[in-house]
Amino acid sequence: MVNPYDDKYIEDKIIRTFESFVHEDELIWHRDKKNRLVRVIKGSGWQFQYDNELPRKLIMGDSLYIEKDTYHRLIKGDGTLVLEIKEND
Repeated sequence: MVNPYDDKYIEDKIIRTFESFVHEDELIWHRDKKNRLVRVIKGSGWQFQYDNELPRKLIMGDSLYIEKDTYHRLIKGDGTLVLEIKEND
């Protein structure tokens, strides 16, 4: 399966881009192998959802912490979404 995003690595960060044409079916529930601190660089109308919680809007400049092995997903918004991701064990 091809990832629905493009990653660029800059030092200890990942810049992850979800293009506006990504299909909603590609944004699946998943778990990450590492803890992540995620900052929203660009995006409008996109949402983030943890398992058993209501979705929350992603707003430029916001940060969220995702613990490893925690189910979560993105919900498509308008335009392109760009995230800055820092991983740690």
